[in-house]
Parts: sequence; C-alpha cells; structure tokens
Amino acid sequence: MHSHSLEPWTHGHVFLGDRHDRHARRTWAVVALTAATMVAEILGGTWFGSMALVADGWHMSTHAAALGIAALAYHFARRHADDPRFSFGTGKFGDLAAFASAIILGLIALLIGAESLDRLLHPVAIGFGPAIPIAVVGLAVNLASVWLLHDDHNAEDGGHTHGGHAHGGHSHGSHAHAGHGGHDTNFRAAYIHVLADALTSVLAIAALLGGRYLGLAWLDPAMGLVGTAVILAWSWSLLRTAGLVLLDARPSAAATREIRERLETGGDRISDLHLWQVGPGHRAAVIALVSDDPQPPAHYKARLAGMRGLSHVTVEVQPCQGHAAVA
Repeated sequence: MHSHSLEPWTHGHVFLGDRHDRHARRTWAVVALTAATMVAEILGGTWFGSMALVADGWHMSTHAAALGIAALAYHFARRHADDPRFSFGTGKFGDLAAFASAIILGLIALLIGAESLDRLLHPVAIGFGPAIPIAVVGLAVNLASVWLLHDDHNAEDGGHTHGGHAHGGHSHGSHAHAGHGGHDTNFRAAYIHVLADALTSVLAIAALLGGRYLGLAWLDPAMGLVGTAVILAWSWSLLRTAGLVLLDARPSAAATREIRERLETGGDRISDLHLWQVGPGHRAAVIALVSDDPQPPAHYKARLAGMRGLSHVTVEVQPCQGHAAVA
C-alpha cells in the first residue's frame, strides 16, 4: 500500500465576503460612535434634567446593541474561519446576526408605534425648544453612521470555479474564491439600523418644527407611526432575506437554470441538484448526473467554470445507458 499526500486534493472552506475586514472595521467604528453618543445623551440628560435626552440615549442603546451583534459576528466569523467544526465555513455567521438584528429592529419599531399611539390618544406637553437641538445632534450622528456604512451592498456575486479531482463517481474540490462583491446581509442589517435611526430623527425634527411654528402638536406622534410602518417593512425584508439564507433556500433561480443548461447536453441529465449560499458571494452545489456516456466528474465541473459565486461543487455521475431515449 502506497502512502499518498492528500494536500494537493484538499481545499479550505473559508467563505467570507471579499470586504469582510473592511465591513468589520466600519461596523466597529459606528458601534463606538453610537455608544459614545448614547453615553453622552444619558449623562447629559441626567445632569440637565432632560427626559427627552435620556430617552433618546436609551433608544440609541438598542441600536448600539444590534450593531454590536453585527460587529461580533464579523469577529467570530474571522476567528473561526478555519474551524473544522463548521463544515462549510463561517460565512453565514453574518446572516445569523442579521436575523437577530431584524428582530431587534422590529421590536424597536413596535415600541415606537405603541408610544406614538399612546401619545396620539393621550397628548402630553412637548418642550419643542430643547427637543429640536437634541434631534439635530442625533441626526448628525446618524448621518455620519450612514456614511460610514454606505456601501454597494446590492453588488452582484462574483467568483469562478476551478476544476477538482475525481475518485470513482465523485468529485470534490471545485473550490473558488468569490472574486468581486457579494451580498453581505450582516452589513446591510447594520446599515438599515442606522438608516432607521436617521429616519426617526428626520421625522422627529419635522414634527417638532411643525409643532413649534404651526401649532400642530399631533404631528409628533403621527410621525412616530409613519416611522413605525417604514421600519417594520425594512425589518421584515431583512428577516426574510437572512432567514432564507439560514434555511439554505436556493439563492437564485437563474443560477439553477444556468447549471442545468451547462450540464444537460447530449445524453447527460441532472437527477438531483442542491444549490445554497455559504457566505457573501459564495455558493455551494451538490449535483448528481446520469449519463449515457459518463465522463470523469472534472469534465462536468469544467463546464461550470466561470459561473459567478460558485465556490464549492461536488459532482456525482452514474451511468444509465439509453435513459435519454426513454425520456
């Protein structure tokens, strides 16, 4: 029995996004900015006796917590990227964090809505003079955070496949690094949090100005309800996107069609196809083929070369003479 090194046939399972470290740095920067503002507002509000300032500080604390979850997800994903316990790497840590953030965002929206509805039914006196500068400062912080987290988070997936090795009827390996872009759900979640905070600040400023100069005190709770509706819609969209990734839903009908078009030629037919996302810009596929004239798995993997975002492919080929004629 000969001893062979498996090193040329093995590959890593690091499926982190191309901008993972950049996104992590920016998220930590926003966490620090949000936390500093939160502490300043709570301490300042307590010192000057401003409940509005204290309330806004505690409101920012919920966003700081959600942003902290996003930042920690980047940290743990990088730290455990080579941990063999994670069969397909840690690329979906961010989606798990985004799912949690979406729930927090939805709860924040519901709390704002409940408070706004209560204020609409039971109006209270509003100190428009002190409240407007507070809202403006909050908006400035939020806009700085939005700028830090603004990115091409709708970029298309990148990547290409490489040929693998074959043994028997299987081929493993086809490992590729998704080259350019890739949808980072975790970064999008952080972005939506600061965007939601900026939206509430804009609505608050509009309502306070309307209340002070036009006497429309009802605008304040009404704007709160508008913000609730918008933020809930964003939360649901984020929850759905992250949830589908966590449940290994097929990420793209177009990609599934392209795989079939590339492989189902002549007497070759796909009998089973699994396609799922394993990280930002990275997809994995397990494909079973039946063929009149079976070729080595590497032959079929070569047909998939150049498909964007296809980073890990396993192919199984079974001979089945005359199946195409029967079909």
